[in-house]
Amino acid sequence: MSLQYERIPAPVPGFWTGESRVRLRTLILLRWLAIGGQTVAVLFVRYGLDVDFPLLWALSAICISIALNLALMAARPSQELAREWEAAGQLTYDVIQLAVLLALTGGLQNPFVFLFIAPVAVSATILRPAVTAMLAALTFVCVGALSVLRFPLPWPDGGSFDLPPLYQMGIAAAVLVGLGFTSVYAWRVAAEEERLNIALAAVQAVLAREQTLSALGGLAAAAAHELGTPLATIHLVAKEMLRASPPDDPRAEDLQLLVTQSERCRSILGQLSARREQGDVMLQRAPIRSMLEEIANPHEGLGPEIIITASGDGPLEVRRMPEIVHSLGGIVENAVGFAQTKVEFEARWDQNQVEISVRDDGPGFAPAVLNRLGEPYLTERDREGMAGGLGLGFFIAKTLLERTGAKLEVRNRRQPEQGAVVKAIWQRNAIEAPAL
Repeated sequence: MSLQYERIPAPVPGFWTGESRVRLRTLILLRWLAIGGQTVAVLFVRYGLDVDFPLLWALSAICISIALNLALMAARPSQELAREWEAAGQLTYDVIQLAVLLALTGGLQNPFVFLFIAPVAVSATILRPAVTAMLAALTFVCVGALSVLRFPLPWPDGGSFDLPPLYQMGIAAAVLVGLGFTSVYAWRVAAEEERLNIALAAVQAVLAREQTLSALGGLAAAAAHELGTPLATIHLVAKEMLRASPPDDPRAEDLQLLVTQSERCRSILGQLSARREQGDVMLQRAPIRSMLEEIANPHEGLGPEIIITASGDGPLEVRRMPEIVHSLGGIVENAVGFAQTKVEFEARWDQNQVEISVRDDGPGFAPAVLNRLGEPYLTERDREGMAGGLGLGFFIAKTLLERTGAKLEVRNRRQPEQGAVVKAIWQRNAIEAPAL
């Protein structure tokens, strides 16, 4: 498992073909909630507060939303993902419909003007930033239009209530600032969630690969066991036929070949069974130095020297967990990739803790990267400067090591030495193999 991931520019999906991250039924459900709230609000103001305003026009705007929802429910299965242009079109309609309702009920003087934030915030979580920016621009236009194109704010007893223009400008500015802040926040949260989902899928893929390899080993052992009996029968029958045949029998040579090849097959099956048993023992436990050597072996001879040391209180055998082997292998590979002359791969232990560290003499971690290590982000690998190519791979390594009970420490070496240090620390009872 490599910790360096080259970023390959992904093709930008077309506006007419790209899918959003939301189902049609979610957009429809949100609009039903808006319809319910709008209906209750206008009816309460008109009949509960006895305030006169263009009720028929307001109800007409709400009825159009009802018709749109019914048409969408009939046109396509609601469980499908909405295409990007469909989601953008629906949210555009929501902004315009809200602007019409506000224009009928006071414009910027209506306290519900802050509902403009909702469609743009939804867009920020499900659509590309460019599409969200266009929707935000439309919202800015609607807010500006409401400052001049509006009916008076409904007021009891036929009175009127007019806010000073400066205060209305303040409300517009507050809506626009809230719109920008909420949109950026929602976009960042959605982007982080998407990166996290991708990274967790990669972790699951690594573990699934280990389980597949382990299952294949079990199948090989089972096949060797099952094939042993019929192969022994074939071998026995071939030998009996060869013994019973006269020396000048033309089939003798073929029978001898059959005996020889069946013996060879028995030998191969015996080796498979023996390797399986040996592999099981190795997977269960190993001296800690042997595990370090196994991890480092694929990276030997690639340039920098790998120096392995293991010292502590007495001998130590550890549980050879695939998570540890894969994770430390990736960390060693990264160190070899950036080291100048050597990589120090060291294990130290006492009665309470076990520490395994990887140190190199390369440029070390860039400060910006060091502060973000462990996050599932992807970045270009910069071999000219600091070690900046960590991201998804390191997230996988960190997740797998923490799964085994390790605590990970990452830092740069203290001056005058240079290079990076990655250290994993376990409680001894979490990694030590049980006594036989």
